Amino acid sequence: MAPSAMNQWTRSLSDAQPVPYWLDDPGRPRPEPALTTSETCDLLVVGGGYSGLWTALIAKERDPQRDVVLVEGREVGWAASGRNGGFCAASLTHGLPNGLTRWPDEIHKLQELGDRNLDAIEAAVARHSIDCDFERTGEIDVATEAYQARELREWHEETARRGLAEGVEFLDADAVREQVDSPTFQAGLWDRRGVAMLNPAKLAWGLKRACVELGVRVYEHTPALTLKPYGPGMAVRTPYGRIRARRVALGTNIFPNLVRRVRSYTVPVYDYALMTEPLTDGQLDSIGWKNRQGLGDSANQFHYFRLSADNRILWGGYDAIYPYGGRVRAEYDDRPETYAKLAGHFFTCFPQLEGVRFSHAWGGAIDTCSRFSAFFGSAHQGKVAYAAGYTGLGVGATRFGAEVMLDLLAGERTERTELEMVRRKPLPFPPEPFAWTGIALTKWSLARADAQGGRRNLWLRTMDRLGLGFDS
Repeated sequence: MAPSAMNQWTRSLSDAQPVPYWLDDPGRPRPEPALTTSETCDLLVVGGGYSGLWTALIAKERDPQRDVVLVEGREVGWAASGRNGGFCAASLTHGLPNGLTRWPDEIHKLQELGDRNLDAIEAAVARHSIDCDFERTGEIDVATEAYQARELREWHEETARRGLAEGVEFLDADAVREQVDSPTFQAGLWDRRGVAMLNPAKLAWGLKRACVELGVRVYEHTPALTLKPYGPGMAVRTPYGRIRARRVALGTNIFPNLVRRVRSYTVPVYDYALMTEPLTDGQLDSIGWKNRQGLGDSANQFHYFRLSADNRILWGGYDAIYPYGGRVRAEYDDRPETYAKLAGHFFTCFPQLEGVRFSHAWGGAIDTCSRFSAFFGSAHQGKVAYAAGYTGLGVGATRFGAEVMLDLLAGERTERTELEMVRRKPLPFPPEPFAWTGIALTKWSLARADAQGGRRNLWLRTMDRLGLGFDS
């Protein structure tokens, strides 16, 4: 990378605020008061991200008389739910390739459930009048290398033979550049209906409002400190109070699970993103993008990018940083060396946007598990349920996870709880220093594969056979 190019790209970051664009909103709602007394309820939901919010909302929609309390350690939507790219995907398995590899016998059912789940999200957004810029635009996976273009075509042909390519269109170089014009694009797969774009923070805030309107008691700045059996139910201690509940749903994801044995199944991986200033009409015309799809490239170290409602470009991904020991700390949310790298990649993809500046740059932790998609379970004789491990695709899948948790708490056998995906867990991560060493070696191998035409080395092939990996 030439110094002059680096200076040009880093200059674009000079005014970038180190805060998530979505949360930097003057319309951000005031937090609910903290819990300062003792409470009792039928269902306690721990966590005020999508996982907890959907659980509380669906619980009240299933049974309006159910007494539901939700507690959030800081503010609703402040963590992953307010920092992500706003890609709301139908896939419950972190994409079809991952699902087909792990659950080939269930993949058609999983695809059907995922499609129904995304339809249900769209319906809930309309039913509760949630203003979150929901757009069912779909997503294009783009190839930026010849081998990736070949692999996309072969994958499309394979999924078509299996009856799994409905609504998915292969785009050659001319066709993909007609949709979004980048000199780096060589092919694409456009999933026309399986992904929606939205404002992630506004979705979280809208779900909170809907919960409160249905009678859920929401307490913010109320971390759950301990979870213990209490009579026929459970008791959760908070800094200023206590809650006794018949059932408890844990939607804490990357934060330490109150069921200690669950903690080894996830590790935090930090992801980073940039947001440009609003594009002018001329700048928009130079790249096309009239259909406003989400985009992601096909490399192992991939980028994701999309347009916001006010025509900014969010550009994120590529670096995936695992902190030694799996610590979640606020100082990891800001990483200038990654921002500089992302800015360079942005202008390589869109050289016609030279001169555009970035207004925001931020990061956040993703709850990653070894199979890349959510896992589920119960504890304390079925009085506690949990879901975690969404690995960056939780905007849509958390609603499905909420339904699974409620099914488990009700002791019901449903089409969801009968899934092998729900009944079995991923392999846990080893203790340090083995976790850090394994993840570092996997990241190095993925970068090497990208540089060598996609060829996977012995380490990656071994990880594939073991059903392990690391999503970069």
